Amino acid sequence: MRFLSATQVARLVDIPAGARPYYRALADAVRALIMDGRLPVRVRLPAERDLAQTLAVSRTTVTAAYDLLRERGYLESRQGSGSWTVLPDPAMSAENPWLSVDGDGLIPLHCAAPPAPSALAEAMTEAVADLPRYGMGHGYDPMGLLALRERIAAHYTGRGLATRPEQILVATGSQHAIQLVLGLLVGAGDPVLVESPTYPHAMDVARQRGARMVPVGISHEGWQADLVSCAMRQSAARLAYLMPDFQNPTGALMDDATRAAIAGAARRTDTMLVIDETWSELALDEVPRTAPMAAFDTDSRMISIGSASKLWWGGLRIGWVRTTAALARRLAVHRGAVDIASPVLEQLVVARLFDRMEQTRAERRRTLRASRDTLVAGLRERLPGWSFTVPKGGGTLWVRLDGGSSVALADAAAHHGVRLAPGPWFGLEGTLEGYLRLPYTQPPQVLTDAVTRIAAAHEHGPVGARPRLPDSLMPMV
Repeated sequence: MRFLSATQVARLVDIPAGARPYYRALADAVRALIMDGRLPVRVRLPAERDLAQTLAVSRTTVTAAYDLLRERGYLESRQGSGSWTVLPDPAMSAENPWLSVDGDGLIPLHCAAPPAPSALAEAMTEAVADLPRYGMGHGYDPMGLLALRERIAAHYTGRGLATRPEQILVATGSQHAIQLVLGLLVGAGDPVLVESPTYPHAMDVARQRGARMVPVGISHEGWQADLVSCAMRQSAARLAYLMPDFQNPTGALMDDATRAAIAGAARRTDTMLVIDETWSELALDEVPRTAPMAAFDTDSRMISIGSASKLWWGGLRIGWVRTTAALARRLAVHRGAVDIASPVLEQLVVARLFDRMEQTRAERRRTLRASRDTLVAGLRERLPGWSFTVPKGGGTLWVRLDGGSSVALADAAAHHGVRLAPGPWFGLEGTLEGYLRLPYTQPPQVLTDAVTRIAAAHEHGPVGARPRLPDSLMPMV
């Protein structure tokens, strides 16, 4: 293992004059060196005492900096062997913004989840009334309740994609659906193509399976079919995970020509396509009508995943898979090792909500559009150097910063009362450091306050203890 002396580290770190607290500035400087590649992974750092003497600071200061680096996942230590640089495990890192603490008082802008719609209460009441007639059975249906599968199938058919209930498997949320599909179809070492940026929890599943992820870059303008096709061919991808409908986090919408081109490329390269449609019902502006991606499927290689979480409410934990009847049955057998079946009451609630889809769409369009416009206006006023494209649907802005690290900004913002999801959580190997995902699923007044706090964090950095929000500004989620 390579070793760096205290003198070498002191020469590399760039700490602004007057930075406070110094231990945090030192930790941030070392982390920046690792992320920039100027400080290689698995290089042993000098002993705390030696570095403290060279920097002319107390040993306590260096100890605190090393502790913070260990907490963030950039340093490992073993007694008698010293400390060496590492890259954080995304599933375990203390920086992971998804592992927030309830009631911590921070505005949760790490999470793109809207509150429940007004139709939920009535749908729940009707579902409870429906429940007794299901209580005569054992309650386990690995495929999902027929009443819900019929509504999901009818919805796909209404979108121009003929679907039978036997082609639908109800899952316990879209994340569970992704877990089931990749768990059945992907093995250790299999190449899996993903967008960059992409949905972090899909990457988590691929990592758990031991897959080799192959990123293909997209932008606010969307996908370049030739690049996707080239990546499929050169990687021999067994499976590709794509979000063509208001992609999370960019908000991009794939046009029909690109859908057809990617479907053709998948046929030529024998690649299965997993299409995440979680945001597909949330067009906020007038957009060209697009067909479901599976409408371009001619040889049963597309698996569509949907969810109740964005149009309705994440707390219901209901998602679904649309595929061939044969693969749906295989997935139902496979889920026996996971959860056997989804909760009956929640399925009945979602079945009732399907009867109110137009009502909920209109409500979401009104509230999300108001929140989006508030967030956009606030950013343009308070942070004019940041750039982004306003999406026509979905629930998030993908923002390019005017310099600096989104991870460092997220840390500073937490001290100003806002929890953020920095760009690297949507990419591979620490990429996308200059980006930030900002959801507009909170009410306008919350977003206005959040932008003020983010702007202060951007300008001043951390400021002591994290403030608790007044009850009137607590997030409505």
